[in-house]
Amino acid sequence: MNVIAEAVVDLAAIRGNTAALDAHVGAAGLMAVVKADGYGHGMIPAANAALAGGADWLGVVGVAEAVALRAAGITAPVLCLMDDPQAAHAEAIGRGVDLCVGSAGTLSRVTAAACAAGRPARVHLKADTGMSRGGATAADWPGLVDAALAAQAACYVDITGLWSHLACADMPGHPSIAAQLTAFGDAVELAEKAGVRPELRHLANTPATLTLPQTWLDLVRVGGGIYGLCTLPGGGPDWLRPAMTTRTRLVQVKRVPAGSGVSYGHRYTTKTQTTLGLVPVGYAEGVPRTAAGVAQVQTRGRRRTISGTVCMDQFVIDLGDEPAEAGDEVVLFGPGDAGEPTAQEWADALGTISYEIVTAFGCRWPKSYR
Repeated sequence: MNVIAEAVVDLAAIRGNTAALDAHVGAAGLMAVVKADGYGHGMIPAANAALAGGADWLGVVGVAEAVALRAAGITAPVLCLMDDPQAAHAEAIGRGVDLCVGSAGTLSRVTAAACAAGRPARVHLKADTGMSRGGATAADWPGLVDAALAAQAACYVDITGLWSHLACADMPGHPSIAAQLTAFGDAVELAEKAGVRPELRHLANTPATLTLPQTWLDLVRVGGGIYGLCTLPGGGPDWLRPAMTTRTRLVQVKRVPAGSGVSYGHRYTTKTQTTLGLVPVGYAEGVPRTAAGVAQVQTRGRRRTISGTVCMDQFVIDLGDEPAEAGDEVVLFGPGDAGEPTAQEWADALGTISYEIVTAFGCRWPKSYR
């Protein structure tokens, strides 16, 4: 990775976003999801900032992330969100980490791990209410509940949570939202009638946390919102502040004549004599090749569109006749305070979501914190 590029993470923004979201949901608890290295922002610093902002729980994908949190001295409740039958369950149980169980196979392995660990496993049973991803289907749910209750009676597990995940919460009015709410209500009712007494019922992700109070229940799970991002149309409310700024510097500046082809394939040709600037990051650093001609960056207070094909470790911008020199700062995206593009704008230009943008950059770029 090129050392002259960095992702600057504003920890105060993460703390402030968490506090604002916590106030927004009132009595419901808040889980800050810090998977994928904290959406590229750095898992440990992001987790500490979110806890300082009032988060009650942390969410990760797997055991390795949970163990890293514990090794960093974080004692807050942690849930592994992935139902992974091959995970190191005994280590997670020994570390006091809650586990997702969405199938009979996983429950069997967790039970065996609890025996090895010498203590009950804290489990959150996951229902598939319509996303068709993880969790037990309506047909398999009664069997999973019964098996979990039997394991609890034998002191192998504690059923601490019931949960599911919404597929279309960022599509306001989508009929699946009401359908999944009903399906989750039915799943909770069946489990509770069978004897489950969960500490927590949780369903809401970031967009549901922002727009669907009927989904808040006992706990909301906020991922992108912690980092000032959201997949709702327009990117969510303006009181969420993006926490990441990505920046580098021009490594070369030169004048070229009109009609000069730029980068591979000459997908861009200069119309007049102009100045080109070479930016030392490319698709190896997370800048998609599809950003050519659509994504913008900022240098010397002006936005410039990527000119020509994005290469593995560099791309070109057309600076026109404006003054420029090697060493000038180039901001790819940030919170927008100085007119620079935002991760949401990059996402809109590339037909994706801001989460993909920040994880692609943040997980590869050296990070600094403020």
